[in-house]
Amino acid sequence: MQRRHAISPEKRYEQLVAQFAELDGVTVPGGEPGREGKFGAAALKVGGKIFAMLAQSRLVVKLPRARVDELVDAGEGERFDPGHGRVMREWLSLDPGSELGWDGLAREALDFVNPAR
Repeated sequence: MQRRHAISPEKRYEQLVAQFAELDGVTVPGGEPGREGKFGAAALKVGGKIFAMLAQSRLVVKLPRARVDELVDAGEGERFDPGHGRVMREWLSLDPGSELGWDGLAREALDFVNPAR
């Protein structure tokens, strides 16, 4: 049985944002004036592209389709549905009980979205 983390997903995401704020080229939530309240405003981005975000209290990361398939098959999460009924094949919504490290998945996502970094 997977254990639940003692801190809230929102707090975990806040910690992740603080960690990635140190990296060159990464835009953190609040780093784009005028985007407040718009899709992606609370996301981690590189080169204007979202690589990680918190949605419905779950970490959502952009990864290669095969990696998402692997993680879904392993029971670590599901393909992300942003709410319009179209599942996004390169986006993983991490299961809240997963033991996978958020920082590792976010790093994978960053490298996938911006391989030239």
